[in-house]
Amino acid sequence: MKLPHRRKLVSAFSFISTSPTSHSFRHHNFVHPIASPRRTSTTKNKTSILVKMSESNQNYNNNTNNGQETIEAQRAKGGFRYVEDVAPGLKLDMELKTIHHTSISDIQEVQVIDSYFGKTLVTDGKTQSAEHDEFVYHESLVHPALFWSALLSGTASSSPSSSPSSSLRHPPGTAPKSVFIGGGGELATAREVLRHSTISRLVMVDIDPQVIDVCKRFLPEWGGQAVLDHPKFQLVVGDAHKYLMETKETFDVIIMDISDPIEAGPGIALYTQEFYRRAKELLSKPNGVFVTQAGSADFVPHPHAFPEVGRENGDGDASRETTCFAPIMNTLATVFDHAVPYSCPVASFGEDWGFVMAFDGGE
Repeated sequence: MKLPHRRKLVSAFSFISTSPTSHSFRHHNFVHPIASPRRTSTTKNKTSILVKMSESNQNYNNNTNNGQETIEAQRAKGGFRYVEDVAPGLKLDMELKTIHHTSISDIQEVQVIDSYFGKTLVTDGKTQSAEHDEFVYHESLVHPALFWSALLSGTASSSPSSSPSSSLRHPPGTAPKSVFIGGGGELATAREVLRHSTISRLVMVDIDPQVIDVCKRFLPEWGGQAVLDHPKFQLVVGDAHKYLMETKETFDVIIMDISDPIEAGPGIALYTQEFYRRAKELLSKPNGVFVTQAGSADFVPHPHAFPEVGRENGDGDASRETTCFAPIMNTLATVFDHAVPYSCPVASFGEDWGFVMAFDGGE
């Protein structure tokens, strides 16, 4: 779950939808400027809407048995679609089967729908995770960092059980023991952390309690009440940046499951050199590992990834667009000895997604 940022609320379920233009970035002590919010689109006109099928797509066969229209024909009449911008000129367009929930919290608009990718959490009009592949994102974010922490401590000899729901076993009393999650409101990141047998304490700080409640009710497979009731788990509703700046506790692993940096949102503070230095201070020695989601890894050459294209086309807004994967890695590399980028394909996002793991020492 990505720590929400404040912006104009845009309904994901309207026939006509508008959204704010994307922001350019001042440096904020980044190695490079950063743009494009996590799962909120990198295009100038960001939309994720339900649309009526065009008239040509509304043709359906009414000549069914006994002249009765089938359920499929009735659905075709309505013709609702879930359409999400991935990049300029690239959209995901799929059938919308069910709207399970829609509401507006103090932070963002929250929906749970059923689409081609199964049950899907949508916030501010953008897919956050889907039943089809949420495990791909969450396992990729969590397990490399926890296993690397064990390796740095010199105690790793763990291997997963044949059952995906079983604990990931480490030798008794070994690292990692304490983990912090910034964001993570879906509870799936915490679910994956708690699979590791060595964990004795897990603290999760998320800013939006309504997302946590919605996920608990409508997406229990993501973790739900089982995570919330776990004796090793502590939930703090609040600002992850403020919490880490004020805490005196240290952690073996810090996981940031938050929104991409946007200048107008609170998430920007979680991507600065100052914040990374503070996170480094809170990591255990010698096995401390920091990991963050890092936005789109651009498996196709989206125009927004090349600012010079916008300049050539005379598009001032496009010239300010860029990705944040490389800048996040470069910024972490100024603080830690090692910053390791990696990515995985997330079909429901319509693109590869990036992560960066950072640590000191080792090879």
